[in-house]
Amino acid sequence: MMKTARWMAGVTVAALMVAGAACGKKPPLEQPAPPPNAPSPPLVIARPPAPPEPIAEPAVATPAPVREDPIASASLDDLNRNSPLKPAFFDYDSSELNAEAQRALDENAAVLKRFASWTITVEGHCDERGTAEYNLALGERRAVAARTYLVSLGIPVDRLRVVSYGKEFPFDPGHTEAAFAKNRRAHFVITAK
Repeated sequence: MMKTARWMAGVTVAALMVAGAACGKKPPLEQPAPPPNAPSPPLVIARPPAPPEPIAEPAVATPAPVREDPIASASLDDLNRNSPLKPAFFDYDSSELNAEAQRALDENAAVLKRFASWTITVEGHCDERGTAEYNLALGERRAVAARTYLVSLGIPVDRLRVVSYGKEFPFDPGHTEAAFAKNRRAHFVITAK
């Protein structure tokens, strides 16, 4: 019985070995060693992955080129020859601003705010009637009235200088009421940009 048990154990071990081989497990094979003077195999370096393709951005419309502002680029002489500042006209023997003069000064304030670096001289002018002394004083009051109004609209007083020319520099040299009306004014001269 003992023989039979040994024989059964041997058959069981053999069966297990056959079963193990049938499962596809192969014993590891040893790699042969390279000859001592043989060149070593090339080293394979893994390359990094290629960068992703750039994403196409939607086309953005190019803004139209900004045209140079003809007022900002003009010389002082050109500015004063074709002034963007309008004169404020006064009634006879008056330094009070009427509605028309206020409208002109409102427009001038908008220009002065746009070109905030400008310095302006406000000139007071009169028609030829009256004495030179009287007209110098009246021209001064007219220039000060225009400056005060502009300051009330937010124009800094240090940008506005005042001078009176009385009747010395008329717009219109005529001797009619229409000419006199053109000469009673506060005139604006750009003195610095």
